[in-house]
Amino acid sequence: MGTLYYGDSGTPIGIEDRALAHLKVAVVTKLRRGESFTLSWQHGDDQPRGRSTLWVHQSIPLRFVFDAPETPELSREWIEELMRSANSTGGIQLVEEHLDLEPVTSTATQRVA
Repeated sequence: MGTLYYGDSGTPIGIEDRALAHLKVAVVTKLRRGESFTLSWQHGDDQPRGRSTLWVHQSIPLRFVFDAPETPELSREWIEELMRSANSTGGIQLVEEHLDLEPVTSTATQRVA
């Protein structure tokens, strides 16, 4: 289980490492472009029922912490789905992975990023 730290609240947001790796690509891409957006997710089973939304802006500190030392293979389809939602009025909706058969290569990742 990875962790996303946002702002100075000190409240960690637990996100599975593989999901966090994909989210990182989408978030960094948006912030590099100077684009602010919202990030929303449903609370996990270990939290009170509900959902949360963050306003993500390049001036707010952001840190991704992964439990696994290895970077997982990235799914092009999942990154594209996150980027589509990032460009919508609803912002990034952290959704479950839809498995595809071809991993993203480092060259393809650079095109998306």
